[in-house]
Amino acid sequence: MNIPNRITISRILLIPVFMIVMLVDFNWGNMTLFGADMPVSHFIGGLIFIFASLTDWVDGYYARKYNLVTTFGKFLDPLADKLLVSAALIILVELDFAASWIVIIIISREFAVTGLRLVLAGEGEVVAAGSLGKIKTTAQILAISALLLHNTIFTLVNIPFGEIMLYIALIFTVWSGWDYFYANRRGLLASK
Repeated sequence: MNIPNRITISRILLIPVFMIVMLVDFNWGNMTLFGADMPVSHFIGGLIFIFASLTDWVDGYYARKYNLVTTFGKFLDPLADKLLVSAALIILVELDFAASWIVIIIISREFAVTGLRLVLAGEGEVVAAGSLGKIKTTAQILAISALLLHNTIFTLVNIPFGEIMLYIALIFTVWSGWDYFYANRRGLLASK
């Protein structure tokens, strides 16, 4: 269990903390930040989500820099991302900040790609995240962060940044999902 894998596991452990802060009514009051009015719990939840998301970059950087990339890490890291993003998206639907159909498409793609990875892992192949998948993840994190923080800063110029980024994330989600399946079609069709 190397340091990057421990960081990835810490990201998974932050998910229930994030969910509790966002969904339990602690009655911490409201605040205004750069023109955006929001409950304090949304601000704290947004910061937890952003921190957890940044650990994805930290563990990847650390693993590559010190040659600590493992098969376990290649599997666990994208799974941790999917769990965090899925939890946040479901919370956004609960709060009526995101359309359920968008979230269903995004989460369905995540399940499908995870299934693909599992099938190929059974054949001895490990599918690491590609560049489209990384763009997709970045777009999702930007969209979710902006929506959790009620479009802070962007409300000053009346731009629905979070909503725009969610549609961009949707496009890259579908595109990268198609790309994963297309690139691995031979391995998938050859699986027993």
